[in-house]
Amino acid sequence: MSDAAQDSAAAPSAAPASRAELLDAAMQSRFAGRLTAVPGQIGEITYEVPAADILEVAQRLRDDEGLKFEMCIDVCGVDYLQHGIVEWKTQSATSSGFSRGVTRLSQAAPQEQDGLPSRRFAVVYHLLSVSLNHRLRLRCFCDSADEPMIDSVTSVWASADWFERETFDLFGILFKGHPDLRRLLTDYGFIGHPFRKDFPLSGNVEVRYDPEKGRVVYQPVTIEPRILVPKVIRHDNRYEAALKDAKPDG
Repeated sequence: MSDAAQDSAAAPSAAPASRAELLDAAMQSRFAGRLTAVPGQIGEITYEVPAADILEVAQRLRDDEGLKFEMCIDVCGVDYLQHGIVEWKTQSATSSGFSRGVTRLSQAAPQEQDGLPSRRFAVVYHLLSVSLNHRLRLRCFCDSADEPMIDSVTSVWASADWFERETFDLFGILFKGHPDLRRLLTDYGFIGHPFRKDFPLSGNVEVRYDPEKGRVVYQPVTIEPRILVPKVIRHDNRYEAALKDAKPDG
């Protein structure tokens, strides 16, 4: 046997590419430079799509023979108001539980920076290819925080119809070109969008039955607003490694 043949036989064979790696390579070859990979998503491929390109990208994802994302299984909104800013002390809180809270931060919307639009509201699409058995997540930021709007993908995936209505109802994101953009979960005449980060947890109005008027009436909410205190992380010395295996004296 030749030396080259021996080296080839001794070298371990390269591991086959995973399904996620194959999908990532296909996305890179078809949308090189147009989409931005979002890191940190374990086991799933996520790309960020410019708002102006969402319809074109969606059409290609559905029709391309190497992608074949026939199904849109979910559309949801995200409000990034004050995203990444922590108001509570956890690791550094005192053992008595006091001083765990810090000053309440203002709820101002993210401002434009360097001429770029505010990145407060985003729409996230979860796609499934039944033919090729792979999944993909897309994230698309709205160009404006004051009037968030994005193109509807109902012309590409009919299943997005109610998903987009739900996102409009809860986040106030408008879907341009949607055939019937109405509220889906809240009551008739509801004001506001409950999943926005600046919407009060207790709401603005409450509903009760008025026996004198003989009907349901709306009135300002009577629930006192309160701050939910998160769990404080404390280290219990009873579970330290040095003490777990220690034998009692005597």
